[in-house]
Amino acid sequence: MATMYPVYLRGQAYLAAAQGQLAAAEFQKMLNHRGLMSNFPLGALAHLDLARAYTLQGDTARARASYQDFFTLWKDADPDIPVLIAAKSEYAKLL
Repeated sequence: MATMYPVYLRGQAYLAAAQGQLAAAEFQKMLNHRGLMSNFPLGALAHLDLARAYTLQGDTARARASYQDFFTLWKDADPDIPVLIAAKSEYAKLL
């Protein structure tokens, strides 16, 4: 699991630099290793960040799908969690 931190951080750096395609590639790497990510908190966040990367690319269909994947994973989460509130707000802007 710890070996995925560099991938996640690279993806975050690409997001911060508004390089959606490169960010998406990093987050997809994480999701391609579901066995490693199953109980790892960054695994769920990779879905959210992948949605953000697709949004940067202007690919709203894939962004919506990634947001939905994130919401499915977090369906039982406390609704007051800031990252969930932010994700719902971002998703609403895509509609």
